[in-house]
Amino acid sequence: MRDEAVNRVKVVFTLFDADGNGVLESGDFDLMSSRVAAAVPDADETRKNAMRAGFTRYWNTLAGELDADRDGRITYDEYQACVLSPERFEGAIGEFAASFARMGDTDGSGRVARPVFTGMLRGVGFDPPNIDALFEALGPDDADRIAVEAWEAEIRNFYAPDKGGIPADLLAGSAVG
Repeated sequence: MRDEAVNRVKVVFTLFDADGNGVLESGDFDLMSSRVAAAVPDADETRKNAMRAGFTRYWNTLAGELDADRDGRITYDEYQACVLSPERFEGAIGEFAASFARMGDTDGSGRVARPVFTGMLRGVGFDPPNIDALFEALGPDDADRIAVEAWEAEIRNFYAPDKGGIPADLLAGSAVG
């Protein structure tokens, strides 16, 4: 497992712990999906609902795989063990990545505009300089948009234990610029 992957997981655990109590709970995922949906008012309800379902499946996979005592709480150590094990988490990450990236395609063009991308990732809690660095790494076109497929692939890469030196690392590094 690469150090970069562990670092990415630490960052996202902290962000998903939306209420800051040190553990992940169902309510954290509800709060996070509400923040992201609010950041993209132009997204249609079908895409917002798919994104919310992606967050729900993410939580349900964690709870089903890790919450042996059924207390509804996941610690960092439990979280790392699951999300960095593709065989346990690949389906949930796939749905999450697809629904999240596709929600940003507000006009059905297969592209995501920078303001939408920024709003969604700010809704998650990432820092603007890191968001901008990732957007640039994903190769925006002349209209300052990125391909949904490229973003979806990079979300999947974010959770890959064998990946390092990838654009997604920009979100987990110290603030860029």
